Amino acid sequence: MFSAHPRPSLTSLLREKPYQDANPSEARFLFIGLDANYDAEVERKPIFTKLQEYHEDGVAFWRNHQVHHPFRLPQYTGDGRFYHRSFARIGFKPEHAAQVSFIELLHLPTVGQSKLVPADLNSQHLRMLNEVVLAGAARHIFVPQAVQRLMQATGQFAWLPKRPIEQLGPLGVLYRQGKKAVYRHLHFSVYGQFEARKVNEAAAIQSFINAGG
Repeated sequence: MFSAHPRPSLTSLLREKPYQDANPSEARFLFIGLDANYDAEVERKPIFTKLQEYHEDGVAFWRNHQVHHPFRLPQYTGDGRFYHRSFARIGFKPEHAAQVSFIELLHLPTVGQSKLVPADLNSQHLRMLNEVVLAGAARHIFVPQAVQRLMQATGQFAWLPKRPIEQLGPLGVLYRQGKKAVYRHLHFSVYGQFEARKVNEAAAIQSFINAGG
């Protein structure tokens, strides 16, 4: 169950480009999430113009503003800032913008808390995502455990196991084919007792950038 975002302008942006930052078919690093969640009144807030700019061309936004997402801009203080600050720890820089993509399982933006079930998801969007993972350019693909469980529940990702097939430092490897791998990691919003592991995972992902693989 979820509540679709009430602002048509935001829905139109996600419909035009059902991903964030680089094209997921061309990116080297792909991060899969559950849903793109925004404040119900985000359209009336000063950050919205930057959010529009970001969704229209995330790569250009990153290069122009030197941050990967509008929620990293100094003037923004709302929800989502902690998530994106945690992601920024990985160490991606503006020159990596064309290599990094975010894509959600849900094809619509949401508001409030969501408890997604397979019936909420769009089959065409999931088929596109499956194709992106298996046949796209991404070599390093990352899914939190909640995303993994929902992907399995859809029955559309037959290659995805319940448990990691191997461990690479702090990251569990769920799938490997040639130079491509899918990793399970902690959600970037976790904190407290999970903070140390989240920091170690960020360092592991950073090592992939430095290795150039």
